[in-house]
Amino acid sequence: MADQKIVLVTGASRGLGRGMARRLAEAGMAVLGTYRTTEPPNADLPFLRLDTARHETFPEFVEAVRATVRERYGVERIDHLVNNAGIGIHAPYAETTPEQFDELVATNLKGPYFLTQRLLPLINEGGRVLNVTTALTRGVVPGMSAYAAVKGAVEVLTRYQAVELADRSIAVNALMGGAVDTDFGGGIMHSPQVQDLAAHTIAWNRIAAVDDIAAAVPAILSDGFRWATGSIVDLSGGQSV
Repeated sequence: MADQKIVLVTGASRGLGRGMARRLAEAGMAVLGTYRTTEPPNADLPFLRLDTARHETFPEFVEAVRATVRERYGVERIDHLVNNAGIGIHAPYAETTPEQFDELVATNLKGPYFLTQRLLPLINEGGRVLNVTTALTRGVVPGMSAYAAVKGAVEVLTRYQAVELADRSIAVNALMGGAVDTDFGGGIMHSPQVQDLAAHTIAWNRIAAVDDIAAAVPAILSDGFRWATGSIVDLSGGQSV
């Protein structure tokens, strides 16, 4: 177990997070995943329940992580954290409600902000934190103003974390995904019309499959990427460049 890296991936029960967890496991890492509502049946990796909007549960969750890695792997800490869990809300700017905005902030910004903070004692020196952002911070898609604004804040947070965690040699980067065929945001990307509209903004002229993005994550967390910190890794297929 000494040479095997342990990675915690939030929101690993489906979609992009599930693809990331699979690719990391295939790369030889020990993966711990989280789910929000329904634990995946017959999962081949350990899962813990986590709602990133319920910040008051974080201390209990951290202790559950500690107990799980101790029991399964005989260690006290993890190496890497992938802040993937999040929600998407599609609403025109003029119709976005304070409640929708607050939900996005609580889940997509305040969640990873304080979850990472709580997990710091469990992350090994020289570890990695990878935050997930979106190409919508660069290119405008009407109806996604609140979501994009919150993810823009995640990009700023990434730079601050990179500087303030450098004394422990913890590298912090952000993964910029683009339009991807998952059920995120209520499954809007499954619509052929939406896929066609998105494809016209992407250099490859198609939206991503999950593995187009997930396949790169083991490399981003590897020693070969160790000199990158505070960076946005663009895996959007050239969306809105």
